[in-house]
Amino acid sequence: MFDGFDPILLARIQFAFTVSFHFIFPAFSIGLASYLAVLEALWLKTGKQLYLDLFKYWVKIFAVTFAMGVVSGIVMSYQFGTNWAVFSDKAGPIIGPLMAYEVLTAFFLEAGFLGVMLFGMNKVGKGLHFASTLAVAVGTFISAFWILSVNSWMQTPQGFEINEVGQFVPGDSWWPIVFNPSFPYRLTHTLVATYLTTAFIVGAVGAWHLLKDKTDRHARKMFSMAMWMAAIVAPVQIFVGDLHGLNTLEHQPQKVMAMEGHYESHPDGAPLILFGIPNSAEKRVDYAIEIPKASSLILKHDLNAPLAGLDTIPEEDQPPVGIVFWSFRVMVGIGFLMLGLGAWSLYARFRGKFYDWRLFHRAALVMGPSGLIAVLAGWITTEVGRQPFTIYGLLRTVDSASPLAAPAVGASLIAFVVVYFAVFGFGTWYILKLMAKGAHSGETDIADNAPIRTAGITPGPAQNTEGQP
Repeated sequence: MFDGFDPILLARIQFAFTVSFHFIFPAFSIGLASYLAVLEALWLKTGKQLYLDLFKYWVKIFAVTFAMGVVSGIVMSYQFGTNWAVFSDKAGPIIGPLMAYEVLTAFFLEAGFLGVMLFGMNKVGKGLHFASTLAVAVGTFISAFWILSVNSWMQTPQGFEINEVGQFVPGDSWWPIVFNPSFPYRLTHTLVATYLTTAFIVGAVGAWHLLKDKTDRHARKMFSMAMWMAAIVAPVQIFVGDLHGLNTLEHQPQKVMAMEGHYESHPDGAPLILFGIPNSAEKRVDYAIEIPKASSLILKHDLNAPLAGLDTIPEEDQPPVGIVFWSFRVMVGIGFLMLGLGAWSLYARFRGKFYDWRLFHRAALVMGPSGLIAVLAGWITTEVGRQPFTIYGLLRTVDSASPLAAPAVGASLIAFVVVYFAVFGFGTWYILKLMAKGAHSGETDIADNAPIRTAGITPGPAQNTEGQP
């Protein structure tokens, strides 16, 4: 069935599919864990039942999201050994320990306190339960820290040596490896994206229930909190994204060239191409709508600053321009829509129409999945823009793959597509079902629906030993 296909392309599609499916769950759960910590802190500080109701409502959604994130991510580790064995062999001495640190410091922390957070509300003290919620939130941050450190090292590798068998091994210190040049920018940009993703999902749920009943106290509170987050953090994200772009220009210039659609160098200031159709065969952007010299202003803070184009990069080292060009515009476009909705929310508060403006609520509802789309578009920009390398400038993708036949890779790809859509499609449907119900007074705890006895053996009548020695 796949005899005429390129096995490396199929392996790339398989990894792209699984990582994209996986990434949407941590992108939501990282921010949601922090939101739960805020809700519980507000409940402990004020004693208001409203915050406890919202905590119990969202913790159920978090539990399902967290579980799907863990399960969907396991497969990617196996793909390093099956489809990308050469990469695993060459980069294993650096990638392996960093991934192990993620498990030892983050996953163990999350797993250790998750049970207390989910089921211990009525079994431990308030302080210990809040500490468990904080531990889970911190654990999600630490997990993102190590995963992004690994990915950033692949983007901007440093602090390594190459041994006699061609493996990348640590140099004198791990610090340059962990804190590689792009890591601080990538970590900040991604974490802020997760908080925005959560804010817009929470805001969409609040808007949905406000459209049904604008007096719903729980919907009003979650919607208000989400819109404050959007109004404050969206401008921060645009600023952070600009810094990240400047860092990328310094260390991965051809990625920025592809993002901007600059096939040619511009010695007297480069235009900002807003839209167009990249034509890699003719090395131009067809039907381009552009602002003269604006790209030089953004990237160099000088209208007349020269910018190099892809004509300075060997053909075999150029990333796929079309994909990177459009994924970048999707990400940036959504970012400005988020900024617009945040500004609209401030205007609605000023006008006293925050809970009554139905058009505003509908817009917030439509923007619900925008954060997920934006993080996927950003991830595509990052990963496709790194091509044709797995380790930027040092190890090519074609030299990283396992020697597998196309039918073997294609068969596993089909299996993943079927299983992922079946299992995680049902999980997503269940999350949407929970969101559709809405929070209410006296919200039940997860533990309220759990088995009363979860371990041990309950003695039957014949086992009653009362009165026996």
